[in-house]
Amino acid sequence: MTPSEDTSGRRRGYHHGNLREALVTAALKLIAEKGPHGFSFAEVAREAGVSPAAPYRHFPSREALIAEAALRGFGLFADLLDDAWNSGKPSPLAAFGKVGRAYLAFARHEPGYYIAMFEAGLDLDADPALRAEAERAQGAMRRAAEALIERAAPEKRPLARMMSAHIWAMSHGVVELFARNSAGLGAPISPEDLLESGTLVYLRGLGLIQGED
Repeated sequence: MTPSEDTSGRRRGYHHGNLREALVTAALKLIAEKGPHGFSFAEVAREAGVSPAAPYRHFPSREALIAEAALRGFGLFADLLDDAWNSGKPSPLAAFGKVGRAYLAFARHEPGYYIAMFEAGLDLDADPALRAEAERAQGAMRRAAEALIERAAPEKRPLARMMSAHIWAMSHGVVELFARNSAGLGAPISPEDLLESGTLVYLRGLGLIQGED
């Protein structure tokens, strides 16, 4: 960003090389620090080092900027979960555990994205692109559930969508209570081990794994 000046030395405005990216970066920082509803559009502009009117060149509102952050977050999240699943290698159970750890890692290392995705109260149905990326992320979890369900007899197989929703909810709960320390609580074991042990109990309850499997 470089300020331009007229001949009297007064600043006329700012020229930003990539304003859109700077605004998203600024928004992610503020979301992580203050939550999705704790800052104004003017604060985003100030954080990005531009005039209060500059953000409107790319986003009609603060909410649209947060939606853009969530869209990018879901895309990154989907890629991360899919890479962790790795087509179920070396085994569906081991890969399923890697998906859970990837979930926690994303929440820990990308708080701005994670909060925009899950705590901003965005209406996914109002944005087809956002809905598509969110479903792509859910799809990685669902594929993992489908692979594990194949272990059970056909008449005993739970619904993959239900099972993936249960694991998603468990993962989100571990993030909120322990991985982000939002409540100041301390887990008896690491969040990763807590999620893994909870998942194993759940899968055994469904009869999808036995003993030390």
